[in-house]
Amino acid sequence: MQMTFRWYGADDPIPLEHIGQIPGVTGVVSALYDVAIGEPWPADSLERLASRIDAAGLRFAVVESIPVHEDIKLGRPTRDRLADNYCESIRRMGALGVPVLCYNFMPIFDWTRTDLAMRLPDGSTTLAYDDAALARIDLSHGTGDLPGWAAAYDGPTLQRLLEAYKSVNEEQLWEHLAWFLERVVPVAETAGVKMAIHPDDPPWPIFGLPRIITSGPALERFVGLVDSPANGVTFCTGSLGADPANDLLAMIRSLGAHQRINFMHCRNVTVTGPRVFHETPHPTRFGDVDMLGIMRALRDTGFDGPMRPDHGRMIWGERGRPGYGLYDRALGATYLQGLWEGITSEGVNA
Repeated sequence: MQMTFRWYGADDPIPLEHIGQIPGVTGVVSALYDVAIGEPWPADSLERLASRIDAAGLRFAVVESIPVHEDIKLGRPTRDRLADNYCESIRRMGALGVPVLCYNFMPIFDWTRTDLAMRLPDGSTTLAYDDAALARIDLSHGTGDLPGWAAAYDGPTLQRLLEAYKSVNEEQLWEHLAWFLERVVPVAETAGVKMAIHPDDPPWPIFGLPRIITSGPALERFVGLVDSPANGVTFCTGSLGADPANDLLAMIRSLGAHQRINFMHCRNVTVTGPRVFHETPHPTRFGDVDMLGIMRALRDTGFDGPMRPDHGRMIWGERGRPGYGLYDRALGATYLQGLWEGITSEGVNA
């Protein structure tokens, strides 16, 4: 297991030097955030990013992410050119030796929450989701009322996209995903890059849009679309754990047996009702995710890829990007490494 940490580049209030001071963190998860979706990533920009990470004594371990253009998800004629551009970006990250690409196939909206600062009894704040609160959000004027949403869609643009997706059901979205994988996975193999799809977050439809990467059967279907070690999964315990029907340990053992878990996102959640949850500290006892069991399942299936503490709370008066403060994620990184050290040494000195 290789411990990594998400960094948002020059605009991130957390400097690389602070990340390098977290015990055991050796890798950085980052991306280019100023390239228009669908355009190939400039090689010189990638090189500058990698050089900055190297200069801090860390390595560029994962690209998270190269966004997939909506025209690909919608199956529009422009998808051929867009897929070619995507392949070129993969080649360029592969040429720099970045071995893993995390991405998602969620229509329009990425990870979605309804509260970015839910106050917990200890005074910390965390990310939360409530399906009823989501239903009250007005999207007629664009994405401005959606908490945390970064993509700046104005009202007319968003409405056109929502209208376009009315003709795309789940099976058609699966077809479009298969088309995409058939074109990019062979390129990733050649480039030495392992692709790792992130589950839909939350793992159910929102705003009437289809979502398909939501469960164990869905992940099994996904890896079967293109049979290659380069076609794998970002296993996110928080995203998948938001649905109590998901058996995370069984999913890890099944996917891990075929070496299809290419990246791990670890966080804990507490489910408080149907499609209602909030994020908690990483240790098992604070939420509904069996983090110790997760680590044992990863060990038993030979996982040796990158892992990162996922979203953290805001604690100790810290201000910054919701879910991506320094302190709680650093605590999560050390906790996860402690679990890993413990379970990988079980029986060694017995």
